[in-house]
Amino acid sequence: MAAEVHELTRDDDIATVMAGLGRRARAAANRLATAPAEQKNAALAAMAAALRARTAEILEANAGDVQAAQARGTAAAFLDRLRLDPARIEAMAKGIEDIAALADPVGAVIAEWDRPNGLHIERVRTPLGVIGVIFESRPNVTADAGALCLKAGNAVILRPGSESFHSARAIQACLAEGLEAAGLPADAIQIVPTTDRAAVGEMLKGLDGNVDVIVPRGGRSLVGRVQTEARVPVFAHLEGICHVYVHAPADLEMAKSVVVNAKMRRTGICGAAETLLIDHALAGTHLAPIVGALIDAGCQVRGDEAVQAADARVVPATPEDFGKEFLDAIIAVRVVDGLDAAIAHIAAHGSGHTEAIITDDQAAADAFFARVDSAILLHNASTQFADGGEFGMGAEIGIATGRMHARGPVGVEQLTSFKYRVRGTGQTRP
Repeated sequence: MAAEVHELTRDDDIATVMAGLGRRARAAANRLATAPAEQKNAALAAMAAALRARTAEILEANAGDVQAAQARGTAAAFLDRLRLDPARIEAMAKGIEDIAALADPVGAVIAEWDRPNGLHIERVRTPLGVIGVIFESRPNVTADAGALCLKAGNAVILRPGSESFHSARAIQACLAEGLEAAGLPADAIQIVPTTDRAAVGEMLKGLDGNVDVIVPRGGRSLVGRVQTEARVPVFAHLEGICHVYVHAPADLEMAKSVVVNAKMRRTGICGAAETLLIDHALAGTHLAPIVGALIDAGCQVRGDEAVQAADARVVPATPEDFGKEFLDAIIAVRVVDGLDAAIAHIAAHGSGHTEAIITDDQAAADAFFARVDSAILLHNASTQFADGGEFGMGAEIGIATGRMHARGPVGVEQLTSFKYRVRGTGQTRP
């Protein structure tokens, strides 16, 4: 079936296939909504085991995807997001086990209270239903999204990009194996069996009311299309334009360590720092050492005049460099005149994703936290911690930068809604 559908090109045929995915996902979601925690956890354990057992198959599929991407001249940062190795597959399996260890959110009482008339009211978590995840280059999204949605009692339809299509299919086969081993429907985690972009359009229409939420994971063009065309709610962020601001006073060695990690640990993730702001009060002591550490680590620094004066290796920055998501070993650096200027710069150029302040001034850190309106804020820590796994969520389905329902790492709790249970003893309303 998958090979046959992959050859389809006519929109009406794709629409029929996609509608079938939606119906099967809704039926699976109805079963998952009442599945006991023990059964879901058994499925997750079996998924992790299948990933480990089929590592060679996954790597073979991934090698084909990487080879095709290299033949297209794909950038190194993109290849890093696409490439799998045994350690990354083990990390996927461990992430699934971490999700299994979390408390089951479904049915959890969020709040409860009694009314003067004797009614007892509870607000309890419920699954969202069917989640549509559209992503591009990161194959691990398959495992993270599948496991998180299952834990929260949701079915998921995964639409990988052509870049990661074969890798994602190999991973999804392991997830389906785990579901079946625990007696749950394999249709709870489905993958769109075609790379035709018409399938994305069908998902954005909602598959006849069978998709409840769309989560896009990709570049500006993908997320922009989803936000423009979707007829269902969207959890999304456009870009990860993350800032690190070094404010006086700040320990120099800590600042160097955090800045280099924030930029260089993995340059292709959305939590990588893209702009560094240095307080004018530190320009004489911290600017040259921090810039030098970045360049020595292999990073191209694009800076304003003050930054260029600090190190001859600095490349002149253009206005467009501030507010750009490089996803590469490149960072824009600017000297700013105090906390107010730093916050104003972030407001003008940021994407609402993640910002960090490095300072020994607790009052300045508190003001930064209060006034910067981004989903994730850090004090004296790397922006690379902007990750659901690092937050103790096991994994994440994405980082949401909107202000409705979910914000920041989207984990199992964010993949639930709620309903009210009201218990009485015969009360009637006068």
